[in-house]
Amino acid sequence: MNLQEVRARGGKRYVFTDQKDDFPHDDNVTIIEVPPVHSLLSPIVYTVPLQLLAYHVASLKGTDIDQPRNIAKSVTVE
Repeated sequence: MNLQEVRARGGKRYVFTDQKDDFPHDDNVTIIEVPPVHSLLSPIVYTVPLQLLAYHVASLKGTDIDQPRNIAKSVTVE
């Protein structure tokens, strides 16, 4: 799903960028600016804010963050 599809469905959009001024402003877009870094380091810089966003969205939805659904299918304990 891309930003236009989310917009068409009335969803809130969050954009993580290091170029805030280059992104078109919209009422339903929250722009989160991160510091500009070398392109090889950007995955590391973006990981923490994205994990925090996922954590808070899961909390708001009431999802049990410590007991993910279907985890037993992915992880085996010896």
